[in-house]
Amino acid sequence: MAFYLSKERDRDVAGAYLRYQQYLQENRRKFPPNAFALGTAEWYQNPSDHRCPHDAWIENLIISETATKERHRGRYTTIHIRLLGAYHDGYIEFVYPQVFGYELHNACSESLGDWLYDEFRLNSEGQLVHEIEWAPTHPGKEGARWIIIVSDVEFRWVPNASLDIKQ
Repeated sequence: MAFYLSKERDRDVAGAYLRYQQYLQENRRKFPPNAFALGTAEWYQNPSDHRCPHDAWIENLIISETATKERHRGRYTTIHIRLLGAYHDGYIEFVYPQVFGYELHNACSESLGDWLYDEFRLNSEGQLVHEIEWAPTHPGKEGARWIIIVSDVEFRWVPNASLDIKQ
């Protein structure tokens, strides 16, 4: 059940936000710590904050599998997402160190477009689900939707070193 994605926001954005925050607080003990911190951080939901992923563009998506034992057994999946922030003054990185499953539904023909909305929630097995909606790239079309099921999420804001800050 989604709390804070497009359909819920279209009906009542303030109510959707309050229900989402209430859900996070009610499940605080079950949530992985990094995901809980992101989901409840005011800056994360505030598009005027440069660290907020809303309207960011994807730079890359890396899905890798690593072996933990000899002969390449005991493999696990990791996902790394790097976005160019909406203000183009830095990069937003999400790292999912242990991935249990993912669905990357791409409904676009040219590019993913802007990161629209996302939310963290728990599935019936108690695993973290990060659902991400991408803005449609053409009128009347649906945007892409990603669902990533993970142990937790790591978040980094990396300033864009190519900008001349001294101007």
